[in-house]
Amino acid sequence: MSFLSAISTISGGLWGQKTFDIAAPAPDTALEDLPALAVDMETTGIKPARDTMLSIGWVPLNGRSIDLSGAGYVVVAGGEVGESATIHGLTDDEIALGVKPEEAMEQLLEALHGRVLLAHFAALETGFVHKHCRQLYDGAVPDLTVVDTFSLERRHMERMATYPRGEDLRLPRIRERYQLPHYNSHNALSDALACAEVYLAITAASRVHTLKDIRE
Repeated sequence: MSFLSAISTISGGLWGQKTFDIAAPAPDTALEDLPALAVDMETTGIKPARDTMLSIGWVPLNGRSIDLSGAGYVVVAGGEVGESATIHGLTDDEIALGVKPEEAMEQLLEALHGRVLLAHFAALETGFVHKHCRQLYDGAVPDLTVVDTFSLERRHMERMATYPRGEDLRLPRIRERYQLPHYNSHNALSDALACAEVYLAITAASRVHTLKDIRE
């Protein structure tokens, strides 16, 4: 069943919140078999309630393999970049040529169907997903299963008695520690790929075996 089929079945979740199922993998799924979708967003700020989503990038993982053929990137129309342009480089002209928010969210949720959402500091991505889904789907939000590489690396460092300080948990710094190549930051697609590679590196170095060992 696709996301578009699942959205027609909306049920009451925690505290009465309406949710819809995107068929996330079972908690006991082995990481070697785990389907995931690394997601990154560029936004005008870090507060979903007041800020705007400008672009989304995603990269699928099938177990231990990254599937670049399924990668996607959309620029989202309807916002103004303001001072955030100095961070991500998007312009108002590019935003004006983007897709509507409902189309962008539909593409993302189709790609996410049957997968866990993988992100670095995932509260940003989940916050914007929930915001837009409430607006588009009569207040309902997807029942997401989330893996956060920020949390994964923090826990791994603590287990190794190396406690993170300062910028130790920023994505570029983590990539340096795992000797991964440098990517320019703040492009949603390259950041999604960077997150996917970091996830593979962290889980290979940690004593984790199934989804329940790593999910939020």
